[in-house]
Order: sequence, then C-alpha cells, then structure tokens
Amino acid sequence: QVQLVESGGGLVQAGGSLKLSCAASGRTFSTTTMGWFRQAPGKEREFVAGIGWSGGSTSYADSVKGRFTISRDNAKNTGYLQMSSLKPEDTAIYYCATKRSLSLNIRTGVNEYDYWGQGTQVTVSS
Repeated sequence: QVQLVESGGGLVQAGGSLKLSCAASGRTFSTTTMGWFRQAPGKEREFVAGIGWSGGSTSYADSVKGRFTISRDNAKNTGYLQMSSLKPEDTAIYYCATKRSLSLNIRTGVNEYDYWGQGTQVTVSS
C-alpha cells in the first residue's frame, strides 16, 4: 500500500509562488509516474502536471504551462510542484497521485492513477 501526503499549500496573493510537496511511503515511488491534479469548488478534478519515473518526461496542462514546474527526487521519495505567477483561477485543492509505470508517456486521466493523497488547499487572492 502506498501513502501520499501533500504539503505546502496556503494562501497567496496573485502573482505569488508556492511549492507543493508530495511525500510517498514505500519502495515503489521510483517506478511510478507521478501526477498533480486539482479540483476547484463545483468543478471536476483536472490534470495539472505529470512526470515520468526518471524525471525525464513531463507534461503540463495548457493552463499552467510556463508557470508551473513539476519535479521529483526518487532518493527522497518526494515529488514537487513549483507554482509561480499564480492566478485566482488556480485556487483549488491540489492532489498528488501515482501510477505504476515505466513508460515515458504521461497519463492525464484521473482514473488512470492508482494512489492519491488527501489534498492540500491552494488559495490565490486577487
């Protein structure tokens, strides 16, 4: 069983930055694709960014390209999402998720991931 714990959320003004972390338990983190998703009130959960097992492949939603950067440190069993130039529309609960995969192809579907964290709230004020 894999447990994921997000941290780093909070309240920030528009234009500001936050860095989210996702700490994973177990020994399988280095063989997983990791994704970040978000869910705003009244909206469906959506893909934000994903990174392959080695860190060599990444994918971003168009809405965050150029502003967010996903990374991972397999030695620390931790993934990250650096968020810059934040906008009020980035306000949501952010979730990390993992999928057992050694593929370079980053999956973006909610149903394609096996394990999920509990989420961390990000609020961007205007």
